[in-house]
Amino acid sequence: MSGSRARVDAREKVMGAALFAADRVPDGLLHAALATATVDRGRIAALDTSRAEAVPGVRLVLTRLGEDELRPAGFLMADGFAFQSLQPLTTDRIAYRGQPVALVVADDPVAAAHAAELVEARYDAEPHAVTIDDPGATVVLQQEAIPLPFLADIVVGDADAELARADVTVDAVYEHPAQNSAPMELIGAVVHWRGDTLVVHEGTQNASSIRYGLARQLGIDAERIEVVSPYTGGGFGQKNSLQPHIGPLAVAARRLGRPVKLVLSRPQVFHQASFRPVSRHRIAVGADRDGRLLAAVHEADQQTSRHDLFPAMFTDVTSRLYGFGAFRGRQRLVQTDVQTPGYMRAPFEHPGAWAMECAVDELANAAGRDPVELRLANDTTQDPVTGRPFSSRYVAECLTRGAELFGWGKRRPEPATWTAADGAQVGWGVAIGAYPVATTPAVARAVAYPDGRFGVEVDGHEMGQGIRSAIALLVADLMGVPVDRVSVGLGDTRVAAQHLTAGSWGTSSALPAVHAAVLKLRETLGGRAPAGGPVAVSASNGLPQPMLERARTGLVTLAGPVYDDFVAFSFIAHFVEVRVEAGTRRIRVPRVVSVADCGRVASHVTAASQVRGGVVWGLGAALRERLEVDERYGGFVNATLEEYPLTVNADVGRIDVEFVDRPDRLLNPVGVKGLGEVSLVGVAAAVANAVFHATGRRVRHLPITLADLL
Repeated sequence: MSGSRARVDAREKVMGAALFAADRVPDGLLHAALATATVDRGRIAALDTSRAEAVPGVRLVLTRLGEDELRPAGFLMADGFAFQSLQPLTTDRIAYRGQPVALVVADDPVAAAHAAELVEARYDAEPHAVTIDDPGATVVLQQEAIPLPFLADIVVGDADAELARADVTVDAVYEHPAQNSAPMELIGAVVHWRGDTLVVHEGTQNASSIRYGLARQLGIDAERIEVVSPYTGGGFGQKNSLQPHIGPLAVAARRLGRPVKLVLSRPQVFHQASFRPVSRHRIAVGADRDGRLLAAVHEADQQTSRHDLFPAMFTDVTSRLYGFGAFRGRQRLVQTDVQTPGYMRAPFEHPGAWAMECAVDELANAAGRDPVELRLANDTTQDPVTGRPFSSRYVAECLTRGAELFGWGKRRPEPATWTAADGAQVGWGVAIGAYPVATTPAVARAVAYPDGRFGVEVDGHEMGQGIRSAIALLVADLMGVPVDRVSVGLGDTRVAAQHLTAGSWGTSSALPAVHAAVLKLRETLGGRAPAGGPVAVSASNGLPQPMLERARTGLVTLAGPVYDDFVAFSFIAHFVEVRVEAGTRRIRVPRVVSVADCGRVASHVTAASQVRGGVVWGLGAALRERLEVDERYGGFVNATLEEYPLTVNADVGRIDVEFVDRPDRLLNPVGVKGLGEVSLVGVAAAVANAVFHATGRRVRHLPITLADLL
């Protein structure tokens, strides 16, 4: 497959021709805005909308919807469709600061926003807890609170006994803050009714959950709902399910008989959508005198909401980073007064690997071993948890190639001994990452047209990861035509079911279905162009029919990473150089080298972009990003891009990317694994390890700031 060709939708995007959800301006469009709660927990005692209703241009103010108009959609992780079970405007209970208490619809966005500010609420406030250390928070053991096999604690052998006999041990606690994915494209939707059919334009990773969630909420047949999302914009997990504003928008549009648009403000995105929760990790690792890892313990506490248990899955990855002889995991959930946290790029793998890879680095230093050599010595081809082989695992190749590109052999082993000409302290760090390879049901329809064009319609959402390009390149190569003769339909429930695209499974699930459909089409055509009209065939990616049927109902449906005969993960190695300025103690990252094992690279242009984007995310997580909690009133105090510090171009140095690029034929016929999420995993640890190498200071929390090094 040719790897140098550009994104097929690049020109459309840069020319402004790509239409996102909020770009839609249908005739008769009205605009909506939300009034939100100013307390963190309690009950609405009174609500006065008279001043809001008096604003010129206001058409409707919704404050409470009964079950005859709007029912709960259910929590995504409990066989539901929404990012949280709580549906605002259906109860007088306040569960978190920023919860919507009224929806205002007006002729223009200015009038709607002004009227929303005039909604007056009086609350009976109650004591709240917004940190995991607050005495009012509730702690539950996950495997007891959610008794599902895949969420049970991972225990292999007797890790505590092995640690007791280890020659070298590290036992430390690592703190990871709450973060927000802060996508450039705000959450928003345009909703209208076409007769009895509801049409929703929403930037989403999961058009199916919106469709079936709204069907449950509104009590109508899902066949009467169309969800259109050809471009998601930035998703990063935050747009993975039904958002709480869409149901009320549908009600408002039906009452008014007009299309209605709502775009959340940036602070509302921070307070009304999911976020990466706070987590705390106790890591204990032990090795013998030769540096062989005998055992590891990973105990994690993760924040969740009062109304939902957002499950933690840190140990699914940390237990598999190395060939541990024994492993013990324990995961607890801490209920606080926030909206339900959720998935943010590498949701568990990034914090978990950061903690484990920092501990392994500490162990290498304590044992007097080179960090790369210790990692290579503890590589494995067999999954330590199940005993099954990995479908493919090229961690050693990632490490050795990365070390060569980075010049690791020139590294000085002793920390705090390397100073640049300008007085800055220099440090080099390394870490590996892993991410589970899951597969979701997908069906593709391939069409050949008499004029030589080809079209593919498939389950999947384009959210910047390049899935449209990967599909178009595959079809062009299989059919032997220029890529501009191929069209791709995604994110539209009118052409396919549109199951959730997340967890790096979008391309690896869609491409096998496309591959099967195009081969079937090629066989049907027999080398001849269709005569008399288009020829179309369909094929799935081979998952069992019951899984396909479940996926068609909008419920999360996954296979892997543990398959019948093997276990599948993507892997990566990151090498980072930091420079710590002598006076200011500012940390700069002039260069990063990343080598990824993601199976066959479907599109080198988009794949390299994914890795560089993941590295940029990792730099932000390591050095800048943290949601600051307001313990007095709840919510977050830095809920704007002015105050939530994201990595910008001036913070980014050189990022060199390479791929192992070996197809994983055990996993699927195309040989592709996931890449978008694993790109982030391990970056923060490599930065933290480099900071230790530069300064001799081991910082066990993120982000690492100037204050930590003064």
